[in-house]
Amino acid sequence: MGPDSWSNAENPAAVRPRPPSGPTPHRRHLRARLLAPHQADSPIGAPLDVPVTLASPLDAMQVTEAVPSEADAVAVALRTRPDLVAAQRALDAARQGARAIRAERLPSIAAFGDDGAIGTSPSHLLNTYDWGIQLSIPVFDGFRREGRINEQTAVASGLELQRRELERQVIVQVRTALLDLTSASEQVVAARERLRLAQQEYAQAQDRFKAGVAGNADVVTASLALNAARNLVIDALNSYQTARVELARAQGTATALP
Repeated sequence: MGPDSWSNAENPAAVRPRPPSGPTPHRRHLRARLLAPHQADSPIGAPLDVPVTLASPLDAMQVTEAVPSEADAVAVALRTRPDLVAAQRALDAARQGARAIRAERLPSIAAFGDDGAIGTSPSHLLNTYDWGIQLSIPVFDGFRREGRINEQTAVASGLELQRRELERQVIVQVRTALLDLTSASEQVVAARERLRLAQQEYAQAQDRFKAGVAGNADVVTASLALNAARNLVIDALNSYQTARVELARAQGTATALP
């Protein structure tokens, strides 16, 4: 074993490769998605003029293996999605308009009254008043009311179709986000297990190198494997947090994420 090997044994940190400088591709992608104000819509469903900052690093964010059930996730989305709520309100307004037009067929009762003075000059004025109750019964309006009812019913039917289509899209988005979240959660577990094994292999390689039973190449190889395992954990955490955001966006609760 040469002098260089013994000097590396005295300073094991000398064989550790330096991590690449600058953000990784996944971090650059995440930063581009969060900081691009010119996109057509915000990735998290928030207004474009709201500043977005990263509150904590990926490894500090909570990762839970529990994934909400499909029924619960869909129920939350149908209840809180702003576009779906707006579509339902528009449909309710159209139906209410049709009911209001139909109600015009009903008789209506109104009361009226008038009180004042009448005379030829200010010095000769007599008090006068008039009051009564008026009953109006719609008889025939040239079928204009029927045309308005048909028009409003057609509008309500179109809004109902749009709401149903939007509801199906929301359900598909929630199911897709749940599948991505489940897959990302499993990737995090596998990546952390691989990182644990890589740390053990690196420690064993250092011990063998210090004992003189292995060369410098084993430590370098183990260090590279450890660095790759750490990158896999970062990628898995990025995928998991992205899946969480996508699920919250599909449910309409992105702004309420912890």
